[in-house]
Amino acid sequence: MIDADLYAALICDWCLEAAPGQQVLVQTTTLAVEPALALHRVLLERGAWPLLRLSPPELAADFYRHARAEQLDSFPPLELIEARDAEASVRIDAPGNTRALAAIDPDLPARAARARRPVQEARSARRWCRTIWPTAALAQQAAMDERAYSDFLERALFLDKPDPVASWRQLNARQAQLVQRLGDAREVHIEAARTDLRLNVAGRTWINSDGRRNMPSGEVFTGPHERSANGTIRFDIPSGGRGMDVTGVELTFADGEVVSARADRGSHYLQSALATDAGARYLGELGIGTNTGIDRTTGSTLLDEKIAGTIHLALGRSYPETGGRNVSALHWDLICDLRHGGQVSVDNELVIKDGQLVQ
Repeated sequence: MIDADLYAALICDWCLEAAPGQQVLVQTTTLAVEPALALHRVLLERGAWPLLRLSPPELAADFYRHARAEQLDSFPPLELIEARDAEASVRIDAPGNTRALAAIDPDLPARAARARRPVQEARSARRWCRTIWPTAALAQQAAMDERAYSDFLERALFLDKPDPVASWRQLNARQAQLVQRLGDAREVHIEAARTDLRLNVAGRTWINSDGRRNMPSGEVFTGPHERSANGTIRFDIPSGGRGMDVTGVELTFADGEVVSARADRGSHYLQSALATDAGARYLGELGIGTNTGIDRTTGSTLLDEKIAGTIHLALGRSYPETGGRNVSALHWDLICDLRHGGQVSVDNELVIKDGQLVQ
């Protein structure tokens, strides 16, 4: 089982690098009281001010069932003040039901996301981290018993290692070599079953995602040129959003824009997401998964997009540090598994073959 104190120390010291006097927002559900209290303790020991925000896991669905139109189209001003003034924030995913929003009209979360974009942008401008804590719902979604899921997540977080921080430093060093290799890349060509897509990444910055923002992590990513995507790609790993089960997504791009979209399941959600705003039909991210501790799909995009041998593309918002310029309330990662027949070429040089890096 995951040691909450080791977990909290990793989040505080590696992800947040909390310093004396900093205000740190800690957001999670009441199912993660143990790690929240541990993080509260360790932040106080570092001289920081922990601001805990624990909510019932049913809160999000309850909001969409009862919110009035003016509440869907706005946000409480105090939340924006808090997002701007806190030096750092951490969100711990700990759902009680991973399908809690399945009965909610997907247009409502998309509508609320558009209204809350100033809050999201304010949080993104500060130090932030998103992480995960094992719950029965997450174990069930991953088709594992709770003990096995907790052990799996412990490995994904490197908390099974004698020195977790040292292990994340080692991953950083390995990924730095890949970032250097991709630094001068111009065209990325992705090929797999029902997939043939080309992207331009010239001049964009590749980021070494080593657990400081997403924990666990294990990827390198960039922001492709917004008008460069041409071709079709199929995402064979399910990646639901807002409690929805979306599988078998196929997108066709022309000059960067999604011009055709279908899904084997969850088509309504897919179309609603694409209609979020003008930027939702363009790409904000291209990522390459490298975490060998995540060796199976779990239904959690936070984990699945890091699987070594996969790549992912995000519809919507870019990360400005990559040079990406796409603006959107949406950021939806869709995952393509290359481990069973797929490849990525960079400027006509093979870089990934059947999920393995080509040396």
